[in-house]
Amino acid sequence: MGKAERSKRAGANESSFYVLNSPCRAARSACPPWRAKTFGVASCVGGSTPSGRVRSFYVLNFFYARHQPPAVMFMKVEPLQHPNPNAMNKYIAEFIGTFFLVLTVGCTVIPGAAGVIAPLAIGASLMVMVFATGHISGGHLNPAVTLAVFLRGKCPASDVIPYWIAQIAAGVIAALVAVFLCGKSGTPMEITNVPAAFIAEFFFTFALAFVVLNVATAKGTANNSFYGLAIGMTVMVGAFAVGAISGGAFNPAVAVGIGVMKLVNLSQIWIHVVADLVGGAIAAFTFKIVNPGDE
Repeated sequence: MGKAERSKRAGANESSFYVLNSPCRAARSACPPWRAKTFGVASCVGGSTPSGRVRSFYVLNFFYARHQPPAVMFMKVEPLQHPNPNAMNKYIAEFIGTFFLVLTVGCTVIPGAAGVIAPLAIGASLMVMVFATGHISGGHLNPAVTLAVFLRGKCPASDVIPYWIAQIAAGVIAALVAVFLCGKSGTPMEITNVPAAFIAEFFFTFALAFVVLNVATAKGTANNSFYGLAIGMTVMVGAFAVGAISGGAFNPAVAVGIGVMKLVNLSQIWIHVVADLVGGAIAAFTFKIVNPGDE
């Protein structure tokens, strides 16, 4: 195709229609970065769009001039959505999301927010941060979830340790900021029944990781718009159900954060870390059992 003259329709946004004013002589060997479904006329055309990256073109109409090939086509251009290739951006997104999750924990629990405020705020914080970071990093915000997604086969091994570092660092820094904002640290929760706390953390971290895998990585729920809500509400449910038993971390980064904020004794955060990682791992294996064809 010769050099295209493109005129963007007035009022259209980036995902819009373009008019190409030149004869189309497409070649299968020279497609990028445009591709078109042309219903037997051509398989691809050359050129570029203002966005520079497109997913699909839909030829809506052709106007034929006498004794000439198609001269004008209307094509719909959609931005190409790929996972961000810059690994550092993913780690930054994980840091930001985990930071605000742990900050919300501290700023609601340290002052002793009344009633149901803390679980609701924490679940909502996780929900919005998962929505905000999901398209960049997957929105794990939790080392146990990262482990589950890795074992499920949807997270590269090279990302696991950097994700963990970003999440734990965010938990520590958010804890320090929360203490500063509240003007004090918390009162440590004394876990007297260690087996009960371990089992509580295990079950609800399993539930969290299992929900993440099914709403954010499964083929059957691909491209849904509710994944963040489901994930955030799982944490909220866990906090209501067993928060008084284990502290309701369900997340090693949160466990480290509440340890720094002295909401639990640092000597007891191993309960959360071990139980949460085991819960995430078992959730991944369970997902594979109940979704045998989902690779």
